[in-house]
Amino acid sequence: MDAYFSSLLLCLEPFNLMLILITAVVGLIFGAIPGLSAAIGISLLLPMTIGMDTTQAFCMLLSMYISGVSGSFIGATLIGIPGSSSSIATTFDAYPMTKSGQATRALTIGILASFFGTIASIIIATLLSPVIADLALQLGPWEYASLCFCAITLVAALSEGSMFKCLLATAIGLALGSIGMDKVSGVARYTFGLHELDGGISVIAITLGIFACRQISMNYAKGNQELPEVKDSNIKGLGISIVDITRHIGAIIRSFFIGLWVGFLPGMGSGVSNMIAYAHVKSSDKHPEKFGKGYPAGIWASEVSNNASIGGAIIPMIALGIPGDSITAMLLIGLMIHGLQPGPLMLTSNPDISYLIFAGVLVCCLLVLAMQLLTKRWFPLILKIPYHFLYSTILIVAFIGAYGTANSMFSIYVMLGCCLLGVIMGAAKLPTSPFILAFILSKSLEEYFRKGVSYADGDYSQFFTRPISLIFISIAVVSVIWPIIKKFRALKKQQVIV
Repeated sequence: MDAYFSSLLLCLEPFNLMLILITAVVGLIFGAIPGLSAAIGISLLLPMTIGMDTTQAFCMLLSMYISGVSGSFIGATLIGIPGSSSSIATTFDAYPMTKSGQATRALTIGILASFFGTIASIIIATLLSPVIADLALQLGPWEYASLCFCAITLVAALSEGSMFKCLLATAIGLALGSIGMDKVSGVARYTFGLHELDGGISVIAITLGIFACRQISMNYAKGNQELPEVKDSNIKGLGISIVDITRHIGAIIRSFFIGLWVGFLPGMGSGVSNMIAYAHVKSSDKHPEKFGKGYPAGIWASEVSNNASIGGAIIPMIALGIPGDSITAMLLIGLMIHGLQPGPLMLTSNPDISYLIFAGVLVCCLLVLAMQLLTKRWFPLILKIPYHFLYSTILIVAFIGAYGTANSMFSIYVMLGCCLLGVIMGAAKLPTSPFILAFILSKSLEEYFRKGVSYADGDYSQFFTRPISLIFISIAVVSVIWPIIKKFRALKKQQVIV
């Protein structure tokens, strides 16, 4: 615990607190405005943190993460358009509550629910991660290769949309991850004679192209430039009492554990947890007919669960080196940029950085809570920021960030190429989560697979005869086959009815 308290004191240094506060304001804007998100904010921050101290870099990245996810309920509450997919279910009850003149109450519930979900999940993550990491140290390369394969497959299987399209997005990510110099043979792979690709495709260029430039391009092409008018005359005071919390404590607790578990699963995250928690709370409530008409339990369920996913996603990132969602995948990139190797050894080899993440989330969570409660009367102003100012600023930062990674125009070309790829994927409805997670885990998958084969003198059976490795492979296979079986059974059932 000494490492934890030392990290906590680092986060509480005045300069770091200032960085957290400034980034939290920016993150709140990115989270609140439809079309932007915490993922875009972090993708823009990553290149800026390359030359920074690790502590300062992660204070900013974590602040963007917490405030971006938390801020998405603002648009959902005030204009009925969620800032990101993590608050889709919030819209169902928060916006009707706003239309009935209870905007203050809806906003305060959203603020407190976000706080409860984040603070409780990060405490559990702090306690559980060392235990999981200790268990992971007993595993060999066979188990790690199977774990990476399982994580990538689960992301593809559990993502929204066609299974084929999810697997295709995964394959594209794995293919791009294989570009560059082979570490074992020293042979350049798929570089087409371009020496700039010897080190592989820059993860910064990928994230900027796929998340920032692609989203802006698609929003601009669709004409998503105008937002409904927001009336701010009713936003004052706190709006709720302790009874509003105690009355829905059951829904809050159940939603929290749903969010924590969904966040722990690779590739799921807050975009899925809020919908699952909302559906569960609605089905188990005594008055399900009240949902969708401004019922507080709906807001509690959505916002507690989507923020609980933060702690859930951080656990596998720290303990196993496996990102829980696309945002923690970018935090994983941040660790790699600063020369750190995420995984079970990180808690023992770099305890200061590991516990800095836990302490940083705690501090960010408290600061974001205070900031939101004190400034919620000005939330409508965020949604009035002209899009042409935001988009031009984001593009400038993206181009500077891409160029700064290697001081080369080639990085900008790669970013634009990834942007074009992202637009094509969007048009073809290929999900980005399987793509980005497959790209990031591709090198680990290859490394552990080749180590396992080498240690076993070319014997591939070790992947199937070692129990834990077999369990991971079985989960991966079942996750792909089961949806196909379910679809086949549903079709057969329809034929019988006809």
